Amino acid sequence: MDMLTIGAFAKACRLSPKALRLYDELDLLRPARVDPDTGYRYYAPAQLEQARLVAWLRRLGMPLAGIRTVCTLDPAGAAREIRAYWARAEAETAVRRDLAALLIDHLSAEPGPRKDTAMLELRYFAHTDQGRVRPANQDTAYAGRRLFAVADGFGPAGAPASSAAVEALRFLDTEELPAGNVLNLLEDAIQGATDAVRDAADGTGEAGTTLTALLWTGSQLALVHIGDSRAYVLRDGALFRITHDHTMVQSMIDEGRLTPEEAEAHPQRALLLKALTGDTSTPPDLRLHEPHPGDRYLLCSDGLSGVLREPRIRELLTSSPAPEEAVRTLIDAANEAGGPDNISCVIAAVLPSAA
Repeated sequence: MDMLTIGAFAKACRLSPKALRLYDELDLLRPARVDPDTGYRYYAPAQLEQARLVAWLRRLGMPLAGIRTVCTLDPAGAAREIRAYWARAEAETAVRRDLAALLIDHLSAEPGPRKDTAMLELRYFAHTDQGRVRPANQDTAYAGRRLFAVADGFGPAGAPASSAAVEALRFLDTEELPAGNVLNLLEDAIQGATDAVRDAADGTGEAGTTLTALLWTGSQLALVHIGDSRAYVLRDGALFRITHDHTMVQSMIDEGRLTPEEAEAHPQRALLLKALTGDTSTPPDLRLHEPHPGDRYLLCSDGLSGVLREPRIRELLTSSPAPEEAVRTLIDAANEAGGPDNISCVIAAVLPSAA
């Protein structure tokens, strides 16, 4: 049987030799023969169709795990799998389109207080659950008149660390907030939380916590975020994530080295790049958000977001109008999905004031 060198095969199927070597390593496209002395790869002409299929699927944006599945199917099954993938891709594109519209609306807003925010109020609820696997709960969830927070502790003193971080912010719940510099106030409070986490871990070994919190000024919500707990807003039936995970896999997604689908199965998906550990060299994200009547803000630890995909979270939030009902429904769903981690949720619903 005539064989094609890797160079000739690459030219025929429009894949680079580098890509062919990668697909060989990933068991997507094995060469027909490898020279035992030189290690040089040779391909059969009959492999061209599969190589072109792999190239087309990569151009389509399909993750390698999906391509591997397609390549094992008969043509009809492969067509169904590609159709299903593209339906998911279109749905995700629609979500990104809506998020772009949300950001454009936020960034285009005129400076100064919104006319309608003075007549808004919040209804809220917080709860934390141990889950079904972990021997203890290292999460902390809090909701008060102004402050809403979720912290997910880790290490030998994870529970005291998460509790200390939230406790260090609780003075903001009752204090009158000065106008105009709420982000500076939050930044100073985070320094206190950092010191509190360091004290909580003293003598117990490595410990730290994520922290995601919202502070209600009466007209705006100020967000502080570090780690991989998350904040979402449900607006007009669409769910938007308004935090960015500080994890290794998220950085690889940002760099184009992983797709979101591939990240879900990555063995180090929980590895944090930033958290509150008592080290002041890792500043959190800080920003302001303009609430709209009808918005529902969700803060959660990765015990929820790690097992429920965003379409499911949106569905459950939409179907449970009261904050307490929604929180309990989300936690129940995470436990039904296995509950592999502690689960914490806080929901703050923005309502027109009854006054």
